[in-house]
Amino acid sequence: MKGIRWLLLLFPVAIAAELLHWGDLVIFAASALAIIPIAGLLGEATESLAEKTGPQIGGLLNATLGNAAELIITLIAINAGAIELVRASIIGSILGNLLFVLGLALLLGGIKNGVQRFDRTRVSVDATLTILAAIVISVPSLFSQSIEPDFQRVEWLSLTTAAVVLLLYVLMLVYTLRTPAKNHGDGGESTAERVAHQGPHWSTSRALIIMVAAVAGLAVMSEFLVGTLDAVSESLGLTEFFVGIILVPIIGNVAEHLVAVQVARKNQMDLSLSIALGSSLQIALFVAPLLVFVSLMMGHPMSLEFNTFEVIAIVAASIVAAFVALDGRSNWLEGAMLLAVYGVLALGFYFLPAMI
Repeated sequence: MKGIRWLLLLFPVAIAAELLHWGDLVIFAASALAIIPIAGLLGEATESLAEKTGPQIGGLLNATLGNAAELIITLIAINAGAIELVRASIIGSILGNLLFVLGLALLLGGIKNGVQRFDRTRVSVDATLTILAAIVISVPSLFSQSIEPDFQRVEWLSLTTAAVVLLLYVLMLVYTLRTPAKNHGDGGESTAERVAHQGPHWSTSRALIIMVAAVAGLAVMSEFLVGTLDAVSESLGLTEFFVGIILVPIIGNVAEHLVAVQVARKNQMDLSLSIALGSSLQIALFVAPLLVFVSLMMGHPMSLEFNTFEVIAIVAASIVAAFVALDGRSNWLEGAMLLAVYGVLALGFYFLPAMI
């Protein structure tokens, strides 16, 4: 991730643009680009701490903080009352990981290495959980559309669903941490060992300092980003929905996306699929239900009530990703198909307001 650290230069640019009133578009662009390397540093600090705490605590750290950047962005958006933006970003993150990131990894990895193989036993568990998560978080939406609108009922159903989903997330963590790592590849190294060898070897104090600084930097840049969304969306002819479902997830997860593609090109498909599917699971099973409870405490309650197009897209994407993982093999054509589906969905979401 060192290749994108030069984007940190845009952090002071964003601050100067905000203080000197250089315009919403400049503030938006600078803060969005600055978030990318900051999120990458937060991920590296988390990996470094995980390496020193052992596989159990390390796995918990990675699972909990894997989507910290996007969680911070959505918390800032909730505080600003942009609930529709937050809901759209939840769906957009899941779609982005299952279709865009996974598709790009399969495409570039397949072009370089031909047919690639991976352990379908572990991947199939993640794929099945992804389908179940997509179905469960869609229940409040289906309930709301089948009866007369009743905010109180939908809110209670969302809270109940969020509690069940969080329980499922805890069970997934228990299963993951208790399952011994299997060996893959010619070198006999497990996926966890390869991640540790590739990650930064920072001291604990350095990792903690960088983590705290990254969280603070993300909070500031997210504040700037969310504060300029309305003006920038209007000037570019975009809707808040499109920005939330396409742009915000990409901005918050670029660093993680690059890792998934890089390891796929190195023919480490177990790790690549683990990143893509694992990130989707963290959003669906941890971030989404957590935001339901946090938004209630912040005075801006958010229900898990998505529109019909979002529900169809997330369920279909989870099923497609599961099919890719069934045979334990992948090729560049499967990646191209996933990217094509994501592109069509993005185009549909762009024109969606005109069709309502």
